[in-house]
This record gives sequence, structure tokens and C-alpha cells, in this order.
Amino acid sequence: MKAGFFPKLALDAMRKNRRLYLPYLLTCIGMVMMYYIIAFLQYSDSLDHMRGGSILREMMSFGSWVIAIFAVIFLFYTNAFLIRRRKREFGLYNMLGMGKTAIGRILLWENILTAAAALVIGLLSGIAFSKLAELVLVNLLDGEITYSLSVSPAAILLTVAVFSAIFVLLFLNNLRQVGSSSAIALMRSENTGEKPPKGNWVLGVLGIAALGWAYYLAVTISDPIVALALFFVAVILVIIGTYLLMIAGSVLFCRILQKCKRYYYKPNHFVSVSSMAYRMKRNGAGLASICILATMVLVMISSTASLYFGSEDALLNRYPRDINLTFSYRNADDLADGCIDPMRDEIRRLCGSVTPENVCDYRSAQISGLMTGNTPEFDVRSAEVGTDTLNNVYQFCVIPLADYNRLIGGNEELAADEMLIYVYNGSYTADTVQWGAKTLQIKRVLHHFPVSGDLVSSVIPTFYLIVSDFDGMVAQVAQLADYNGNRMVQLQWNYQFDVSMNSEDEIAFGDRLSRAIPSANHQTLTYEGREANRDEYFGTFGSLFFLGIVLSLVFVLAAVLMIYYKQISEGYEDQARFDIMQKVGMTRRDIRRSINSQLLTVFALPLIGAGCHLAFAFPMIRKLLLLFGLNNISLFTATTAVCFGVFAFFYTVVYRITSNAYYHIVSNAADL
Repeated sequence: MKAGFFPKLALDAMRKNRRLYLPYLLTCIGMVMMYYIIAFLQYSDSLDHMRGGSILREMMSFGSWVIAIFAVIFLFYTNAFLIRRRKREFGLYNMLGMGKTAIGRILLWENILTAAAALVIGLLSGIAFSKLAELVLVNLLDGEITYSLSVSPAAILLTVAVFSAIFVLLFLNNLRQVGSSSAIALMRSENTGEKPPKGNWVLGVLGIAALGWAYYLAVTISDPIVALALFFVAVILVIIGTYLLMIAGSVLFCRILQKCKRYYYKPNHFVSVSSMAYRMKRNGAGLASICILATMVLVMISSTASLYFGSEDALLNRYPRDINLTFSYRNADDLADGCIDPMRDEIRRLCGSVTPENVCDYRSAQISGLMTGNTPEFDVRSAEVGTDTLNNVYQFCVIPLADYNRLIGGNEELAADEMLIYVYNGSYTADTVQWGAKTLQIKRVLHHFPVSGDLVSSVIPTFYLIVSDFDGMVAQVAQLADYNGNRMVQLQWNYQFDVSMNSEDEIAFGDRLSRAIPSANHQTLTYEGREANRDEYFGTFGSLFFLGIVLSLVFVLAAVLMIYYKQISEGYEDQARFDIMQKVGMTRRDIRRSINSQLLTVFALPLIGAGCHLAFAFPMIRKLLLLFGLNNISLFTATTAVCFGVFAFFYTVVYRITSNAYYHIVSNAADL
């Protein structure tokens, strides 16, 4: 046997099956290209000169792992379509005398040729598009653009290693499937039918219950911490519910349509509904996968786009002033006017010619605890941690009345047992607060208070309690300790102000000021500047948005290929059925109408399901965005609506293209 026999046979088989192999090869190339681009950015030296470069590098490293894991799952999934179509061919080879070893050599060469083409073309494409990706990322972060093209040897080696391992696993899996089947089983693999499926009410009800539970969690959770804790629980429930409904529930739906005689006994409905009912048991999983992928794309791109376009809002909320100085103290006595006034004067002296504007100056005592009725419980070492506990966790910030009056320029008066209250990110309806042994009457609920930036980033509700007896309130909780024996109450003095400077001068001024402030009697000084931390914010949100775009492209590619292979595989399955229908009088117009009825019903399900998932996930995602300091609901709503509209349009275009491919196969049409 000639040395080039098996490579030639493998290449010829790939050419004859190009309708299946070409999309698969393009997918492999796309995966290699995407992985190289992310790996290139991970190792790129240009990140060192970009805002938030270290964060970007970590994000790209995370993205490379995500793409690698997804590539393994998805390439195994798509390769299953190929090997299923090829089994009949291998069975014929086996019956004609070709042994399983020789068939294995054909599989080996097909795998080598596919891997070589995918790696070479994918890497070349990745190198060509890596600069474009870098320019997009730099533009997102308003960085300095350079046009020099570079190649990363480390990224190339990593890409070759990862995808070589994936192709080896694919070859071993194909070898297992062919080697464990007899020649007759291989010949009949495409024609092996299923028993007519029965609607399983139990699985259908379980699917509805799982989705209902997930939707209930998403809609009713109000606390961001609880939302974070239960987010993955809701995701798993949605995945389980979607698969159960698409597999069992879709069969039930078809059976219901069959019982509706006025609908079922029509030419364009009779064939499509009976065909769908027969195939849904197996292909319902494919529809569920498309639905899950579509949901992932919509959630990912809408949330990361909202973070990126709302990064300025999040930055302003987190850093309400240009210069934010927070002094922490050990003892309440250190917060007395006699200690704070000299520090305030020293800061103003160090500012020199810079005049502090819009000053926010107040002392506070902060402590976390559980709220039971109107009584804060601070000693929670014996409390059981659970969802109910997380729902009742609050942050309490006690502020002296004198500081509040200075902030608002007012002259509010309070009795010793009275207080003003402002609730941030929550609500409170009682008339009193039981603080230790002290009962405080709420004189007035405030509708506005200059919230500290560090508490803005807190995801739990915060009570601002303005009292006249600040020392007495602190004394009630001063001795409390946490699990590790550390003091629970945090004593702070916040001094924040704006300056009229450009970005570079403001950063230099803030650094110089924070270093020049004497230690005095404060334990620590925390300096935060809006401009000083801008790079961190934009680096985080920009890299998340970029990763969201890249991963969304990967998932969209996966969904498109799944739709295409589903149409092609079902087209070949239905070819004989429609051929019989044409012989008994069914026209091509009837075939087209039947196909449109079937495909429109089938492929509308994933889009409708993704829309429902996204709508019910909206409240939970909004809570999670609060973890990043984004509270702009109108921006998130608009972004989500635009993303769904664009995706629906793209999905419709793919549906039309693939439906033509299906029609071409089943009708043996000469043209589309």
C-alpha cells in the first residue's frame, strides 16, 4: 500500500464532506485565533504602559482559561456531528475488508490535517488580528495608540500546546466510537431510529418547577450579597429547567398540537409537527444548548457594556470628592474637637495655595450587625449564618449632630433620646431604635446625606444615625469584638474636598499631601483620589467589556454552528421523508411552507427562552452590578434592550440562511 494512501483518502473524505467539514474547520480556526489573541494580550508588554495594566493582565489570563475550557466542550460537541455522519462510510470500509486499524489511520490523518490547518491558519489570523484587538482594547481604555505589529512566542507556544492536546483527545474519542462498534452498527448509525417519544409530564413539571424557582429567586432577592450567594444556584436551576422543558416539555407541546385537529391536519403543519415530535427527544438538548448560549451572550454583553459605559457614574459614586482622606483612631477620645481641630488646620496649611472646595468633614463610628425588629444585634458570634442572616445584615454609621450641622450649614437640635436617620440602600419603618440599653426616638427621616465613598461600595444597607450624644452611643459598643477578637467598631474622621486641577496635578497633589500629614494620634491614614483611582476603574471595567465582547463572539460562533449542524443533520434525516411526500403529491411550495412552519416553531423557542431568562434575571443582575458601584438602572435597561434587539436580528439572519440549507437538502433543489 502506497505511503500516501491514507492521507489522500482522508483528504478526499474531507473534500466530499465539505458541507460538514468546512464549518467545523472554520470553528477550529476561530477558536485558535481567539485563544491566541487573548494569550497575546496576556503577555503583551504594552499592558505595562496602559491604565490598569496589571488588572488587564489578570483578566486576560482568566479569559484564556474560559476559552480553553469552552473549546474542549464545544469542539467535542461539534465533532460528534461529524463522526456520526462518517460512521456509515467507515462501516462500508469495514465490510469491504478494511480493518479497524486502517480506519484508525484515516481518522488520525483527518485529525492531523484538521489540526494543522486550524493551527496554521488560526495562528496567522490571530497574529493579523491581534493588533486590531489591542487597538480596540487601548481605545476602550483611552490609552496611547501604537501601530507596531508584534508577535508573542509565548502565546504561540501556549496556543499550540492547548489545541494539540484538544485534538489528541478528539482523535482518541473518535477512535473509541469507531473501534467499539461493529460494521453493521456503523452502517445503521444514521438510520437508528428512536421509539416514538412520549410526553413525560413528570420531567415537564420538574422543568417548570426549576425555572419557576430560579425566576422567583431572581425577582425577590433584594440584597446584593444574597444575590451573589444564590446567583450560581439560580443559573444551575435555569440550565436544568431549560433542558427539561426543551426535551420533555417540547414533546408535550407537539403532542398537544397533534390533538388539535384543526391545526394539525393541514399540509404545512402535519409534516412539521409529527417530525418535530419524533426528533425533539434527541434534539431538544440542542435547542436547550442554543438557548443557554444565547442567554449567556445577552447577560455577558449587557452587563459588561453597562459597567463600561457607566464607569464614570460608578467612579463618582465611589469617590464623591477629588481628595478623600480617612483617618482611623483607636479611642473615642481621639475624636474630640481638641484633637481634630489641630489636624484640620494642619491639612489646610499643607494645602498651601490650593483652596479646598466643597468640603465634607465629619466624624463617625461604624459597626455591622443584625437588625431584629428595631434592635441592632452586634454580638453575632453565636448566630447561624444563612440566607435569613444575610438578609438582616446592616451597617450602622453614628455621626455627631455638630458634624451634621456643619455639613449642611444648619442648626438642627436633638434631645438626648432623639436621632435623625438616613437609610442608604434600604428602608426602615419603625419609630425607634433600641441601641443597647438606650431607646432612641426617630425625630425625622432624612432623604439625603453626603454618603461616604467606602460605604457606597458596600453592598449591605447602611443606617446613618445622627445623634447628640455621640460618646454615649460609642460607649455602648466600644468593647465588642468579632470572631478573631478584633474590635468591631471603627472610629473614623472623614475629610474630603475638591480641587481645581488637571488630572496629573491632582494626583501629584494628593500623593504629596497624604505623605506630608503628620501621624499625630490616628492609627492609619487612607488616601483615595478620584483621578488616582480612575485607571483602576477603567482598567477593570474596560477589560471586562473587552472580555465580554470576545467571549460573546465565541459563544455566538458556537450557537451559529450548532444551528447550522442541526439544520444539516436534520435535513439529511428528513430527505427521504420529504422525497416520499413529493411522490405522493406534495409540491415544493408545500414543502417550503412545512419547513417554514417547523423551523420557525423550533428555532423561535431558544430566542423566546433566552428573552424570558434575561427578563427574569434582570433584577438579580442589577443587584450584582451594585457590587461594582453601578446603580444606573436606566443605563442597564437601555443596554439590555439594545443587546437583545441586535442579537434577535442576528439570530433571524442565521435562521434564514440555515433554513435555506435545510430546504436545499430535503427538496433536492438545484438552487436556493
